[in-house]
Amino acid sequence: MRKQQVAAIVVTYNRKKLLKECIKSLLEQTAKPDIYIIDNNSTDGTVNYIAKYIDDNSINYVNTGKNLGGAGGFQYGIKMVAQKDYDFVWIMDDDCIPTKNALNEFLKADIKLNHDYGFLSSKTLWTDNTLCTMNIQRRTLTKNVSDFSSELIPVTLASFVSLFVPVSVIKKVGLPIKEFFIWTDDWEYTRRISSKYECYVVTNSIVVHKTKTNVGANIATDVPERIERYRYLYRNDFFFYRKEGLKGYGYEFLRLNDHMIRVLFKAKNNKRKRLKMIFKGTIEGLRFNPSIEYIK
Repeated sequence: MRKQQVAAIVVTYNRKKLLKECIKSLLEQTAKPDIYIIDNNSTDGTVNYIAKYIDDNSINYVNTGKNLGGAGGFQYGIKMVAQKDYDFVWIMDDDCIPTKNALNEFLKADIKLNHDYGFLSSKTLWTDNTLCTMNIQRRTLTKNVSDFSSELIPVTLASFVSLFVPVSVIKKVGLPIKEFFIWTDDWEYTRRISSKYECYVVTNSIVVHKTKTNVGANIATDVPERIERYRYLYRNDFFFYRKEGLKGYGYEFLRLNDHMIRVLFKAKNNKRKRLKMIFKGTIEGLRFNPSIEYIK
């Protein structure tokens, strides 16, 4: 029987120190993946910083030639790897640090589930060992997982911070949508998968997400220089939720009102600009209609 092959795909952009830590953790896995680094044309000397891993063939390094955003980077990497002789892809950001048994726990769950699922997702901790807020999976479209005591937890939505997907599933549902650029590409993709297959959190597969703070995206409190990027969030979110019909529209209406109230009462500066990004992104989301690319 042929050993099942796993490709770990890491998308990076200007975070060379965290990337090196991520690479080290992948090389220390008890189950060994092939490692693909998808570099969105970093300008911080990434390629030189990880040169020893490239030179000794510990990793496969690919520079995309321009910044495709997280969405474009993952689409690029998954498309490339899924056309090779792999059974699974394991995708993550460059600030994701898997514990040494993270991949092995996915492979054990694959056997336990008799290979019948759409995706598996890790339990994600922050640097203080608490749950990482931005990576808590959702049981339904609107409700987070609150109890991680079971080994396998059915879920609908998950992030790209340690997502394990059979290549056979990718070939059926298509690739992530590169036009998202940043934000919501992971939810759209995992929702697309979970609408066709049962999907699970594998709580014994644990990773640490080394973000600067343990909070999700918040336009009301984020720094001024990051405000404009929220246009992508509101555009992509509106596209995502409108695909869910009336329930999605209703949830998005309530969510948008909540975010505007946050800006009005909690933002310390640039309130008009923050509200403008909410409106601008939402309006763009009304006509945003990217297509899904499939592997030929």
